[in-house]
Amino acid sequence: MIGLTLAEIAAAVGGEVDGPPGSAETVVSAPAFVDSRLVESGGLFVAIAGEHVDGHEYAEKAFAGGAAAVLGSRATGVPMVIAEDTVAALGRLTRYVADRLTGTTVLAITGSQGKTGTKDYLAQVLAAAGPTVATAGNFNNEIGVPLTVLRAKTETRYLVVEMGARGIGHLSYLCELVPPDVSVVINVGTAHLGEFGSREAIALAKGELVEALTVDGVAVINADDPMTAAMAARTRGRVSTFGGTPDATVSWRDATLDDLGRPRFTLVHDGQTAEVALRLVGEHQVPNAAAAAAAALAAGLPLDDVAASLSTATATSRWRMEIHELRDDVVLINDSYNANPTSMKAAIEALRVVGERRGTRTVAVLGEMKELGADSDAEHAGVGRAAAAAGVDHLLVVGPPAVPIADGAAAEPDWQGVATRVETRDEALAWLRKNVAAGDVVLVKASRAAALETVAAGLVEERST
Repeated sequence: MIGLTLAEIAAAVGGEVDGPPGSAETVVSAPAFVDSRLVESGGLFVAIAGEHVDGHEYAEKAFAGGAAAVLGSRATGVPMVIAEDTVAALGRLTRYVADRLTGTTVLAITGSQGKTGTKDYLAQVLAAAGPTVATAGNFNNEIGVPLTVLRAKTETRYLVVEMGARGIGHLSYLCELVPPDVSVVINVGTAHLGEFGSREAIALAKGELVEALTVDGVAVINADDPMTAAMAARTRGRVSTFGGTPDATVSWRDATLDDLGRPRFTLVHDGQTAEVALRLVGEHQVPNAAAAAAAALAAGLPLDDVAASLSTATATSRWRMEIHELRDDVVLINDSYNANPTSMKAAIEALRVVGERRGTRTVAVLGEMKELGADSDAEHAGVGRAAAAAGVDHLLVVGPPAVPIADGAAAEPDWQGVATRVETRDEALAWLRKNVAAGDVVLVKASRAAALETVAAGLVEERST
């Protein structure tokens, strides 16, 4: 974070300085944070009064641990700025800092699926060109976006901000906090369909990202997704497209997969080509990498440099298509961080490819997909049908809400596989410990709330070499 005194912060957020004498001169020079267990020395502890936890109760602990000061809504006895609404004040501080990052290119990313993977690719590509700050994990809401921006300093050349939306107007608000120079919309899918009600509503919300651009900005949109491609009419900025069609500004050709399902392809831009060999698993990584490439090219990077950086990029967000080569030649694909119908099917396809190339049995450990609303059962059944079509040998379905996955697979008359239903994660791990055989390829995937990463971790511990 750029160095600011509490007096400057108070003026920026419309608050008042509180604390011992001299508090107004206290300088905050490190990032803001909300978890008192993860203190940023010299940083700003943001005390949020939530439904279950009140951050103000941990202000003294954060200060004792090295925080310079606190931003909150009531006095805590330590140097702080008091504002009526902590989250709103955090937003105002974010805009104040963003306006001072005059040498920084801001790249914002949204999409129904793939935005975190694209963000991770883009951050690594840009980091090879200059100091880069990017969203950690999926800190992409009205709290996470400010925490990302407040990590930037005047020397930051690129700021990559993942933005999520739970409703109409959310992205407009986030773009008010940190106006983008490059806006990337990956796709419009069915994730959060239960909250929005329709894909049309999702598209309306996602398009706010390109509407926020000035005439000097660049909108990077998916040429292969009609709802995303239509957003070209909603921006004042220049439009750059990515996709498998040769007409896209950035496209790819000759995509193949190696024995672990890692893609190789030729990246094409403006008549030039460059070879890319990704380290991450799944054919769905190709459009994510192409989106990152289009954004980096919009920011001025050369094609060859972009391709080289993509080829060295690794998974920086945990539990996303992580490959673990375990004892007895067992391969685990841990994609347990989150799930929606599209990403489930993409992961299943990656499982199919790896199993086919290795000539071994495939096991899919699948749990619930959240936020699908009235279509939940139908969408889960669709995933089961996709697993059957992919020839998955054994489906291990975890938890009652995921049962339609097993039903969908079992309803396919040509499927030769077996579906097993278990109630809990412990039962799932026990089944895997007993039944996974040498050479098996195992996929673990579900929405975040299902916490299937514990199942993956247990299998890794069991079969680590």
